[in-house]
Amino acid sequence: MYLIPLEHIIYIFLPVGVVAYVYFKWVGSKYEIVLASLRMMAQLLLVGYVLIYLFENDSIIVGVSVIVVMIAVSSLITLRNIEHKSVHAYSIIFASIAIGGSINLWVVLEWVLELSPLYEPKYVIPLAGMIYANAMNSVSLAAERFSHEIDVNVYEKARAIALRASLIPRINALLAVGLVSLPGMMTGQILSGVDPLIAVRYQIVVMAMILGSSGLSVIGYLYWMRS
Repeated sequence: MYLIPLEHIIYIFLPVGVVAYVYFKWVGSKYEIVLASLRMMAQLLLVGYVLIYLFENDSIIVGVSVIVVMIAVSSLITLRNIEHKSVHAYSIIFASIAIGGSINLWVVLEWVLELSPLYEPKYVIPLAGMIYANAMNSVSLAAERFSHEIDVNVYEKARAIALRASLIPRINALLAVGLVSLPGMMTGQILSGVDPLIAVRYQIVVMAMILGSSGLSVIGYLYWMRS
């Protein structure tokens, strides 16, 4: 696999610079994209070192702790996107992401990959990251849309609109894969030398896993929001 020199990474930020400039001109925020990009790089560099430690440490206690942190942080990020913030709202978001995501994580580890022992850091941590991050994004979309729709519609109508809106990115991804795009995981595997047909199997699992975790998390959130 081609090793990207560190100094070459700067080139990919040239288009980002254009976006940041136009974003500033049109939206008025000077530093949002710049700060987000710097934070992204710092977080990824840090997580690179953390992952080295996690992959070498097979303690299930450490693994569960990492997963709990993932769920807690993703729930906080989701909470910031809704108007009415409260401990109750956070608990609903946390439960939705935790239950919807963890069901899918267990299915993949136990039935699809048939891991033994069930906790193998190099599989569990990356898969959990994908699952909870996508559940977070979908619940965020559902929460924002639901909070607007519930003011003008009955619960059932607001629920339907929010569910559909939250899953549009996931459904579009299913429709476009292979025709419009090659997903990141599949592309990475192919670039690293994996047989394309093997990469396809993993990508099918990942895309179904993401849709399942996103959908179940949103369903849980919208169900509990009725109470």
